[in-house]
Amino acid sequence: MDLFERWQQALAQTPWLETTVMLAALVVLATLADLVVKRVLLRLIRRAVEATPNKYDDALLGRGVIARLVNVIPALVVFLGIPLVPGLPEGLVAVVRNVANGYMIVTVALSLGNLLNAIGDIYDRLDPERARTKPIKGYLQLFKILAFIVAGILVVAVLIERSPLLLLSGLGAMTAVLMLVFKDTILSFVASVQLSSNDMLRVGDWLEMPALNADGDVIDIALHTVKVQNWDRTITTIPTWRLINESFKNWRGMSESGGRRIKRSLFIDQSSIRFLHEDERERLRRFALIEDYLARKREELEAWNRKLIEQGRDPVNTRRVTNIGTFRAYVAAYLKAHPRVHGELIQMVRQMPPGPAGLPIEVYCFTATTAWVEYESIQADIFDHLYAILPEFGLRVFQEPGGADMRAMLAALSPQPGEGGGGSTTRPQ
Repeated sequence: MDLFERWQQALAQTPWLETTVMLAALVVLATLADLVVKRVLLRLIRRAVEATPNKYDDALLGRGVIARLVNVIPALVVFLGIPLVPGLPEGLVAVVRNVANGYMIVTVALSLGNLLNAIGDIYDRLDPERARTKPIKGYLQLFKILAFIVAGILVVAVLIERSPLLLLSGLGAMTAVLMLVFKDTILSFVASVQLSSNDMLRVGDWLEMPALNADGDVIDIALHTVKVQNWDRTITTIPTWRLINESFKNWRGMSESGGRRIKRSLFIDQSSIRFLHEDERERLRRFALIEDYLARKREELEAWNRKLIEQGRDPVNTRRVTNIGTFRAYVAAYLKAHPRVHGELIQMVRQMPPGPAGLPIEVYCFTATTAWVEYESIQADIFDHLYAILPEFGLRVFQEPGGADMRAMLAALSPQPGEGGGGSTTRPQ
């Protein structure tokens, strides 16, 4: 104690040395406090969190909530210790305290932001399905923005040593400026609320928005943006408010139904459409899928035509079976018996209005899977079979003439060697 008193008296005789030593002691104390809380306290907290069976507190540690918050300790040491340093001007002491105070406010705000991120992680782990259908990331980002705005106001108030209420009263005159600055944030927040409350979009939905070249899975829904991973693995970022102002297609209904629609037409050459002869009908009865249809159709037409004959009508009024109608019946039965076609969703084979490209026979059904690769394979298998079996019904697919067709036609029109009188070549008229 005597040594300490003599040392203190010696320092008192040299004010600048006393100030320098006390400042150095304050810096050392703040550094030691920082080392203790980060090297000792933080490690103890980490071990305690890892030892607990509850995994939700891991989110607090993983997001750095505690690691960010312990930075307040050295700033608090400086805030409390700077007035004890003798010989410093009051203005300098006030500036250092204000800066330390502002640093603590910013640190707490950043820690609060990490805490909101941790809450989002806990929410996702607690109920992944609910987190997918009802994301809260947009709300958390809004709270984070509000926290940073409040922290900014407090920091400015501390640095200029004015009341925060005075700054808030001055913000009334800046409302128009704030509305302009935060226009996108306000629009995005309103859009996020509407998207969530109306269940218009979820993470994992297939979104199609041609105006923005977006066609793929939604991978993230935030306050300002929605990220879509397109099928070519590129990422399209869409402002959230545009999803409310503009139209987009959500394929969630298709995914939830368990079936994906096939809507494709075969274009039949109209010149190949005709009535079937009796022997052709008998030959087609070997197809098990339309055996019952042909038998039923035969009974129906014989009963109809018998009445016409009894009435003395001309035979031209009789009804006959067509190859195109029989083919439609075959396609309908084929779809019904197909194991990869969804049996509980609508199945239809319809004749569309004819045009220059022939008579469209549209196949409308749903596959029993929504996987893209499997869907394309099933669709191709169905139409492979239909194209291959068309000649059995005496039908042809319409196809515009190509180069091979033109060469075959010219070859047919060209004279053969030895034709024409005296070796002369005659051109057909």
